[in-house]
Order: sequence, then structure tokens, then C-alpha cells
Amino acid sequence: MTNRRNFLQAGMLGAGTGAVGVTRQLFASAADGKQPKRFIFIHKGNGLLPSTLAPPSLSQEDAEKEKRKEAFSVDLAAHDLPNWMQSLDDHKENLTILQGLSGKMCTTGHHTWQSSLGVYKANERLSSIKWATVDFELARLFPSPLEHIELACFPTGGGNSRGNINGIEKGFSARGPQQPNYAFGSPKIAMRELFKSVSNSESAKTQYQLNRLVLEFAAKQQLGLTGELTGLERAKVLNYANSIEDIRKRNRKVDEMSDSIRRCVPTLDSKYFADDVSTVDRQIGFSEILLATLMSGMVNVVTFTVDELGTPYTGVSDVENETINLHDVGHGKPVGRFQAEEVREKVRHHHMDLINTIVSRLKAVPEGDGNMFDNTMLLYFPDNGETHHSHGTEWPFIVLAGRNSKLDVAGKYVRLPAWGKSGHQTLGNWYTTILNAYGNPIPHYGDFDITLEADQSGPIRQFLG
Repeated sequence: MTNRRNFLQAGMLGAGTGAVGVTRQLFASAADGKQPKRFIFIHKGNGLLPSTLAPPSLSQEDAEKEKRKEAFSVDLAAHDLPNWMQSLDDHKENLTILQGLSGKMCTTGHHTWQSSLGVYKANERLSSIKWATVDFELARLFPSPLEHIELACFPTGGGNSRGNINGIEKGFSARGPQQPNYAFGSPKIAMRELFKSVSNSESAKTQYQLNRLVLEFAAKQQLGLTGELTGLERAKVLNYANSIEDIRKRNRKVDEMSDSIRRCVPTLDSKYFADDVSTVDRQIGFSEILLATLMSGMVNVVTFTVDELGTPYTGVSDVENETINLHDVGHGKPVGRFQAEEVREKVRHHHMDLINTIVSRLKAVPEGDGNMFDNTMLLYFPDNGETHHSHGTEWPFIVLAGRNSKLDVAGKYVRLPAWGKSGHQTLGNWYTTILNAYGNPIPHYGDFDITLEADQSGPIRQFLG
């Protein structure tokens, strides 16, 4: 066992990505001595083509099953990964490629809002948000000072950001019915807001203290009003006062762990804070912030929208001077000298590089008898199904899970029965499985597919071991 003292003395955790110098000196653990479980949700726009996830080394028999979308499973250790997934070669024992889930109960258009995380048809209206998304349900099972954070490479038009891609806008998660979460749109704004309690800037420190005084004043004022009100108005004011007090409690918890947070503040090159930061650099900066919040213990669940259909894609390898229009790529249009399928692969390859960085860095942090990744699950998936104009009949997932995972999935390529076939499973079944495995006994999470004549309730029992 590597203990904290040895780790701190050795200073083994190195500097992440080339242009992002980061040194970590911490030992992540929960206050009660038990290691928390952590979840990272990474989702993308423009679909995820199922055919691109199949191992190229499948036997002829399994390749035929794959073509017919028949159920089968193989050990990934005996197979090559697709070229764009080569970054994950060192993590095969933790890797699951999951095919065959469906999500026809979700919104599958250009902009899907909270659909892929909530398993219901969402749109721009708050009234469409039926319940908390699965990431928030997990965050409540494993509480942390900030509960949950969301990072997003917003679209410039349509969708959630309304063009404010560098600000804080409605995200792709939800706290509860009609309660959208808010996401940070740039590394600059995320750094400023998440790490302001340990900022070296005198103006930032002053602003932080002023904000705390304002919250204290507002809480007292609202509580003072309750004696003068009755019925619904009194309930509204009490809810507001309680919300303010929740923020104050969170701030106190953050203050108590300031030493740990200070050791984890990412050291980012100035280019990551530019308003015109490229999409690729925006994603790299967000990955550093994601790691810092997990390593410090500020949060146990992070949701990261790496792109949405309207995200103006810049900085992609070999086409750095081009702005990629994902909508056009979805319709088969080339970019520069590259065909649409090649552009899709380059984008996915970059996503896998990000995931490799996240997983490798978490594996380098000691925790208990192992490392932080042992208690982490990362899920990568499309926000709108199998392709650009998806029908929702397939919803592929790439999952990386540590050795303390509660699910029996690691190290496998799994194709479940296709939509309409006996034994078919939906996105709701998948999330029910995860929630059940980690302590929420919910009978079924999400809406049912009204076009599917089958019993859709409950978890995927083969994954529960």
C-alpha cells in the first residue's frame, strides 16, 4: 500500500498535458475514511456511429453477428481496438464498449437538452424537465461540497447557450423537475468561479468576502419576512432563504478544505483563458479543471459536454486552420482535404486522448489500497443517438471503470439484443442498473419507449454480477 506521506514525499504526480503544467500533492478520501465513488459523464453531439466501435479483429462469426446486430460478448484483451480508440489500449482491462441500448423515449434532434441524461423528451422549455438527471442522482448518493459541476463547449446558435459560449448558461443536466443545471462555458469562467476561495488576487478575495456578506444579509432578511407572510408566499420565501443557506453551507465546506483545493489549482497557460480559445484547447483546459475538482474532493460527479451539434469546432489535428461545422459533417460534407467520415474520426480520436489523460492521471493518485481511478466510472456517449439524424434505436457507450466498480462489465465488448428483439435494453435500463448498483433502489429510471412492446422496467441484471 502506498500511503499519503510516501506519496507526498515522492511527488510522483507529474505535469499533465504538454502546455498545461500541473503538479498534484494530495490524497483523495472521504471525511469518514471511506473512499467516495466518482462519476464522469462525457457526451458529444452529432451521434456516435455504432459501426465505428466494433473491434476490427472480431472472428468471422462474431463479425456476422455484429452486422446483424445480434447479441454477443467478447473479451477485449483478445482483440484490437478501432484505430481512433488506440489511446485507450493501456486501459483495456477497465474498458467496456457497450452496444445495443436504445433511447427512442429521448429527444434525438439537433439539440437534445437534458434528454440523454434524463431519459425523457426535453426541449428548451423548463416545463419539459421531468426529474433530476442521472448524474445528479449519483451526486446525491455520494455527497460533496459542490455536489456536481458541469462543463460545456456550447454551440454558438440554438441549444442551451444562446450564443454566449464563454459564460454560464443552462446546461445539459437537471437538478430536479423544471430545474436546469448551469454549466461553465470556458476554462476562464470555470477557474474564476470554482477556485475563487483560494485565489491569490486581492480583488478576487475581496469580492469573495463581499459575496459571503451579501448572502448572510439576504438570508437574514428573507427569514425576517417569514413572520409577516402566510400560506404560499411564506413557503416561497422560506424556500428562497433555505436555498441561500444551502449556498452558505457549501461555502463553509469549501473554506474548510482550502488547503487541499489550493494544492489542486490547475496551472494553465494563458491561451486557455482567451475568449477565442480553440475548441480543442477549451476541452483540454476543461479536462484539467475536471481533474482538479475531483482530486481536491470538491466534487464527486462531473458532466462534460465536449461538443454539441452547433459547437464551432477549431484546433482539430490536420485541420487546425479550418472551423468544422458538425452539422455539415453530419450531412457528409468534407472539410478541407478530408471526407466527413475522416473528420468524425479525428474528432473522436481527440476525445479518446482527453479520456486517456483523465484516466491516467486518476490512476496516478494513491487512494486507500489503490488509486483514485479504482473508485471512478467514466461514461462517453452521444447526446442524440447513433448518427446525425438519429432514430434512437441505438445509443452506444464507451465506459471505463476502476477495479472497485459495482458493475460486472469491465474488459468486454458487449452487444445487447437489437431494438425490437427479445431481451432488448434501453437507456433507462442502463441508468437503472448504475443507480441500483450504487445504492438507489429505484424500480426504473426514465420514461418507457411507447413504441416498444416489451417489459422495459428494471436493471440489466447480467451487469449486476
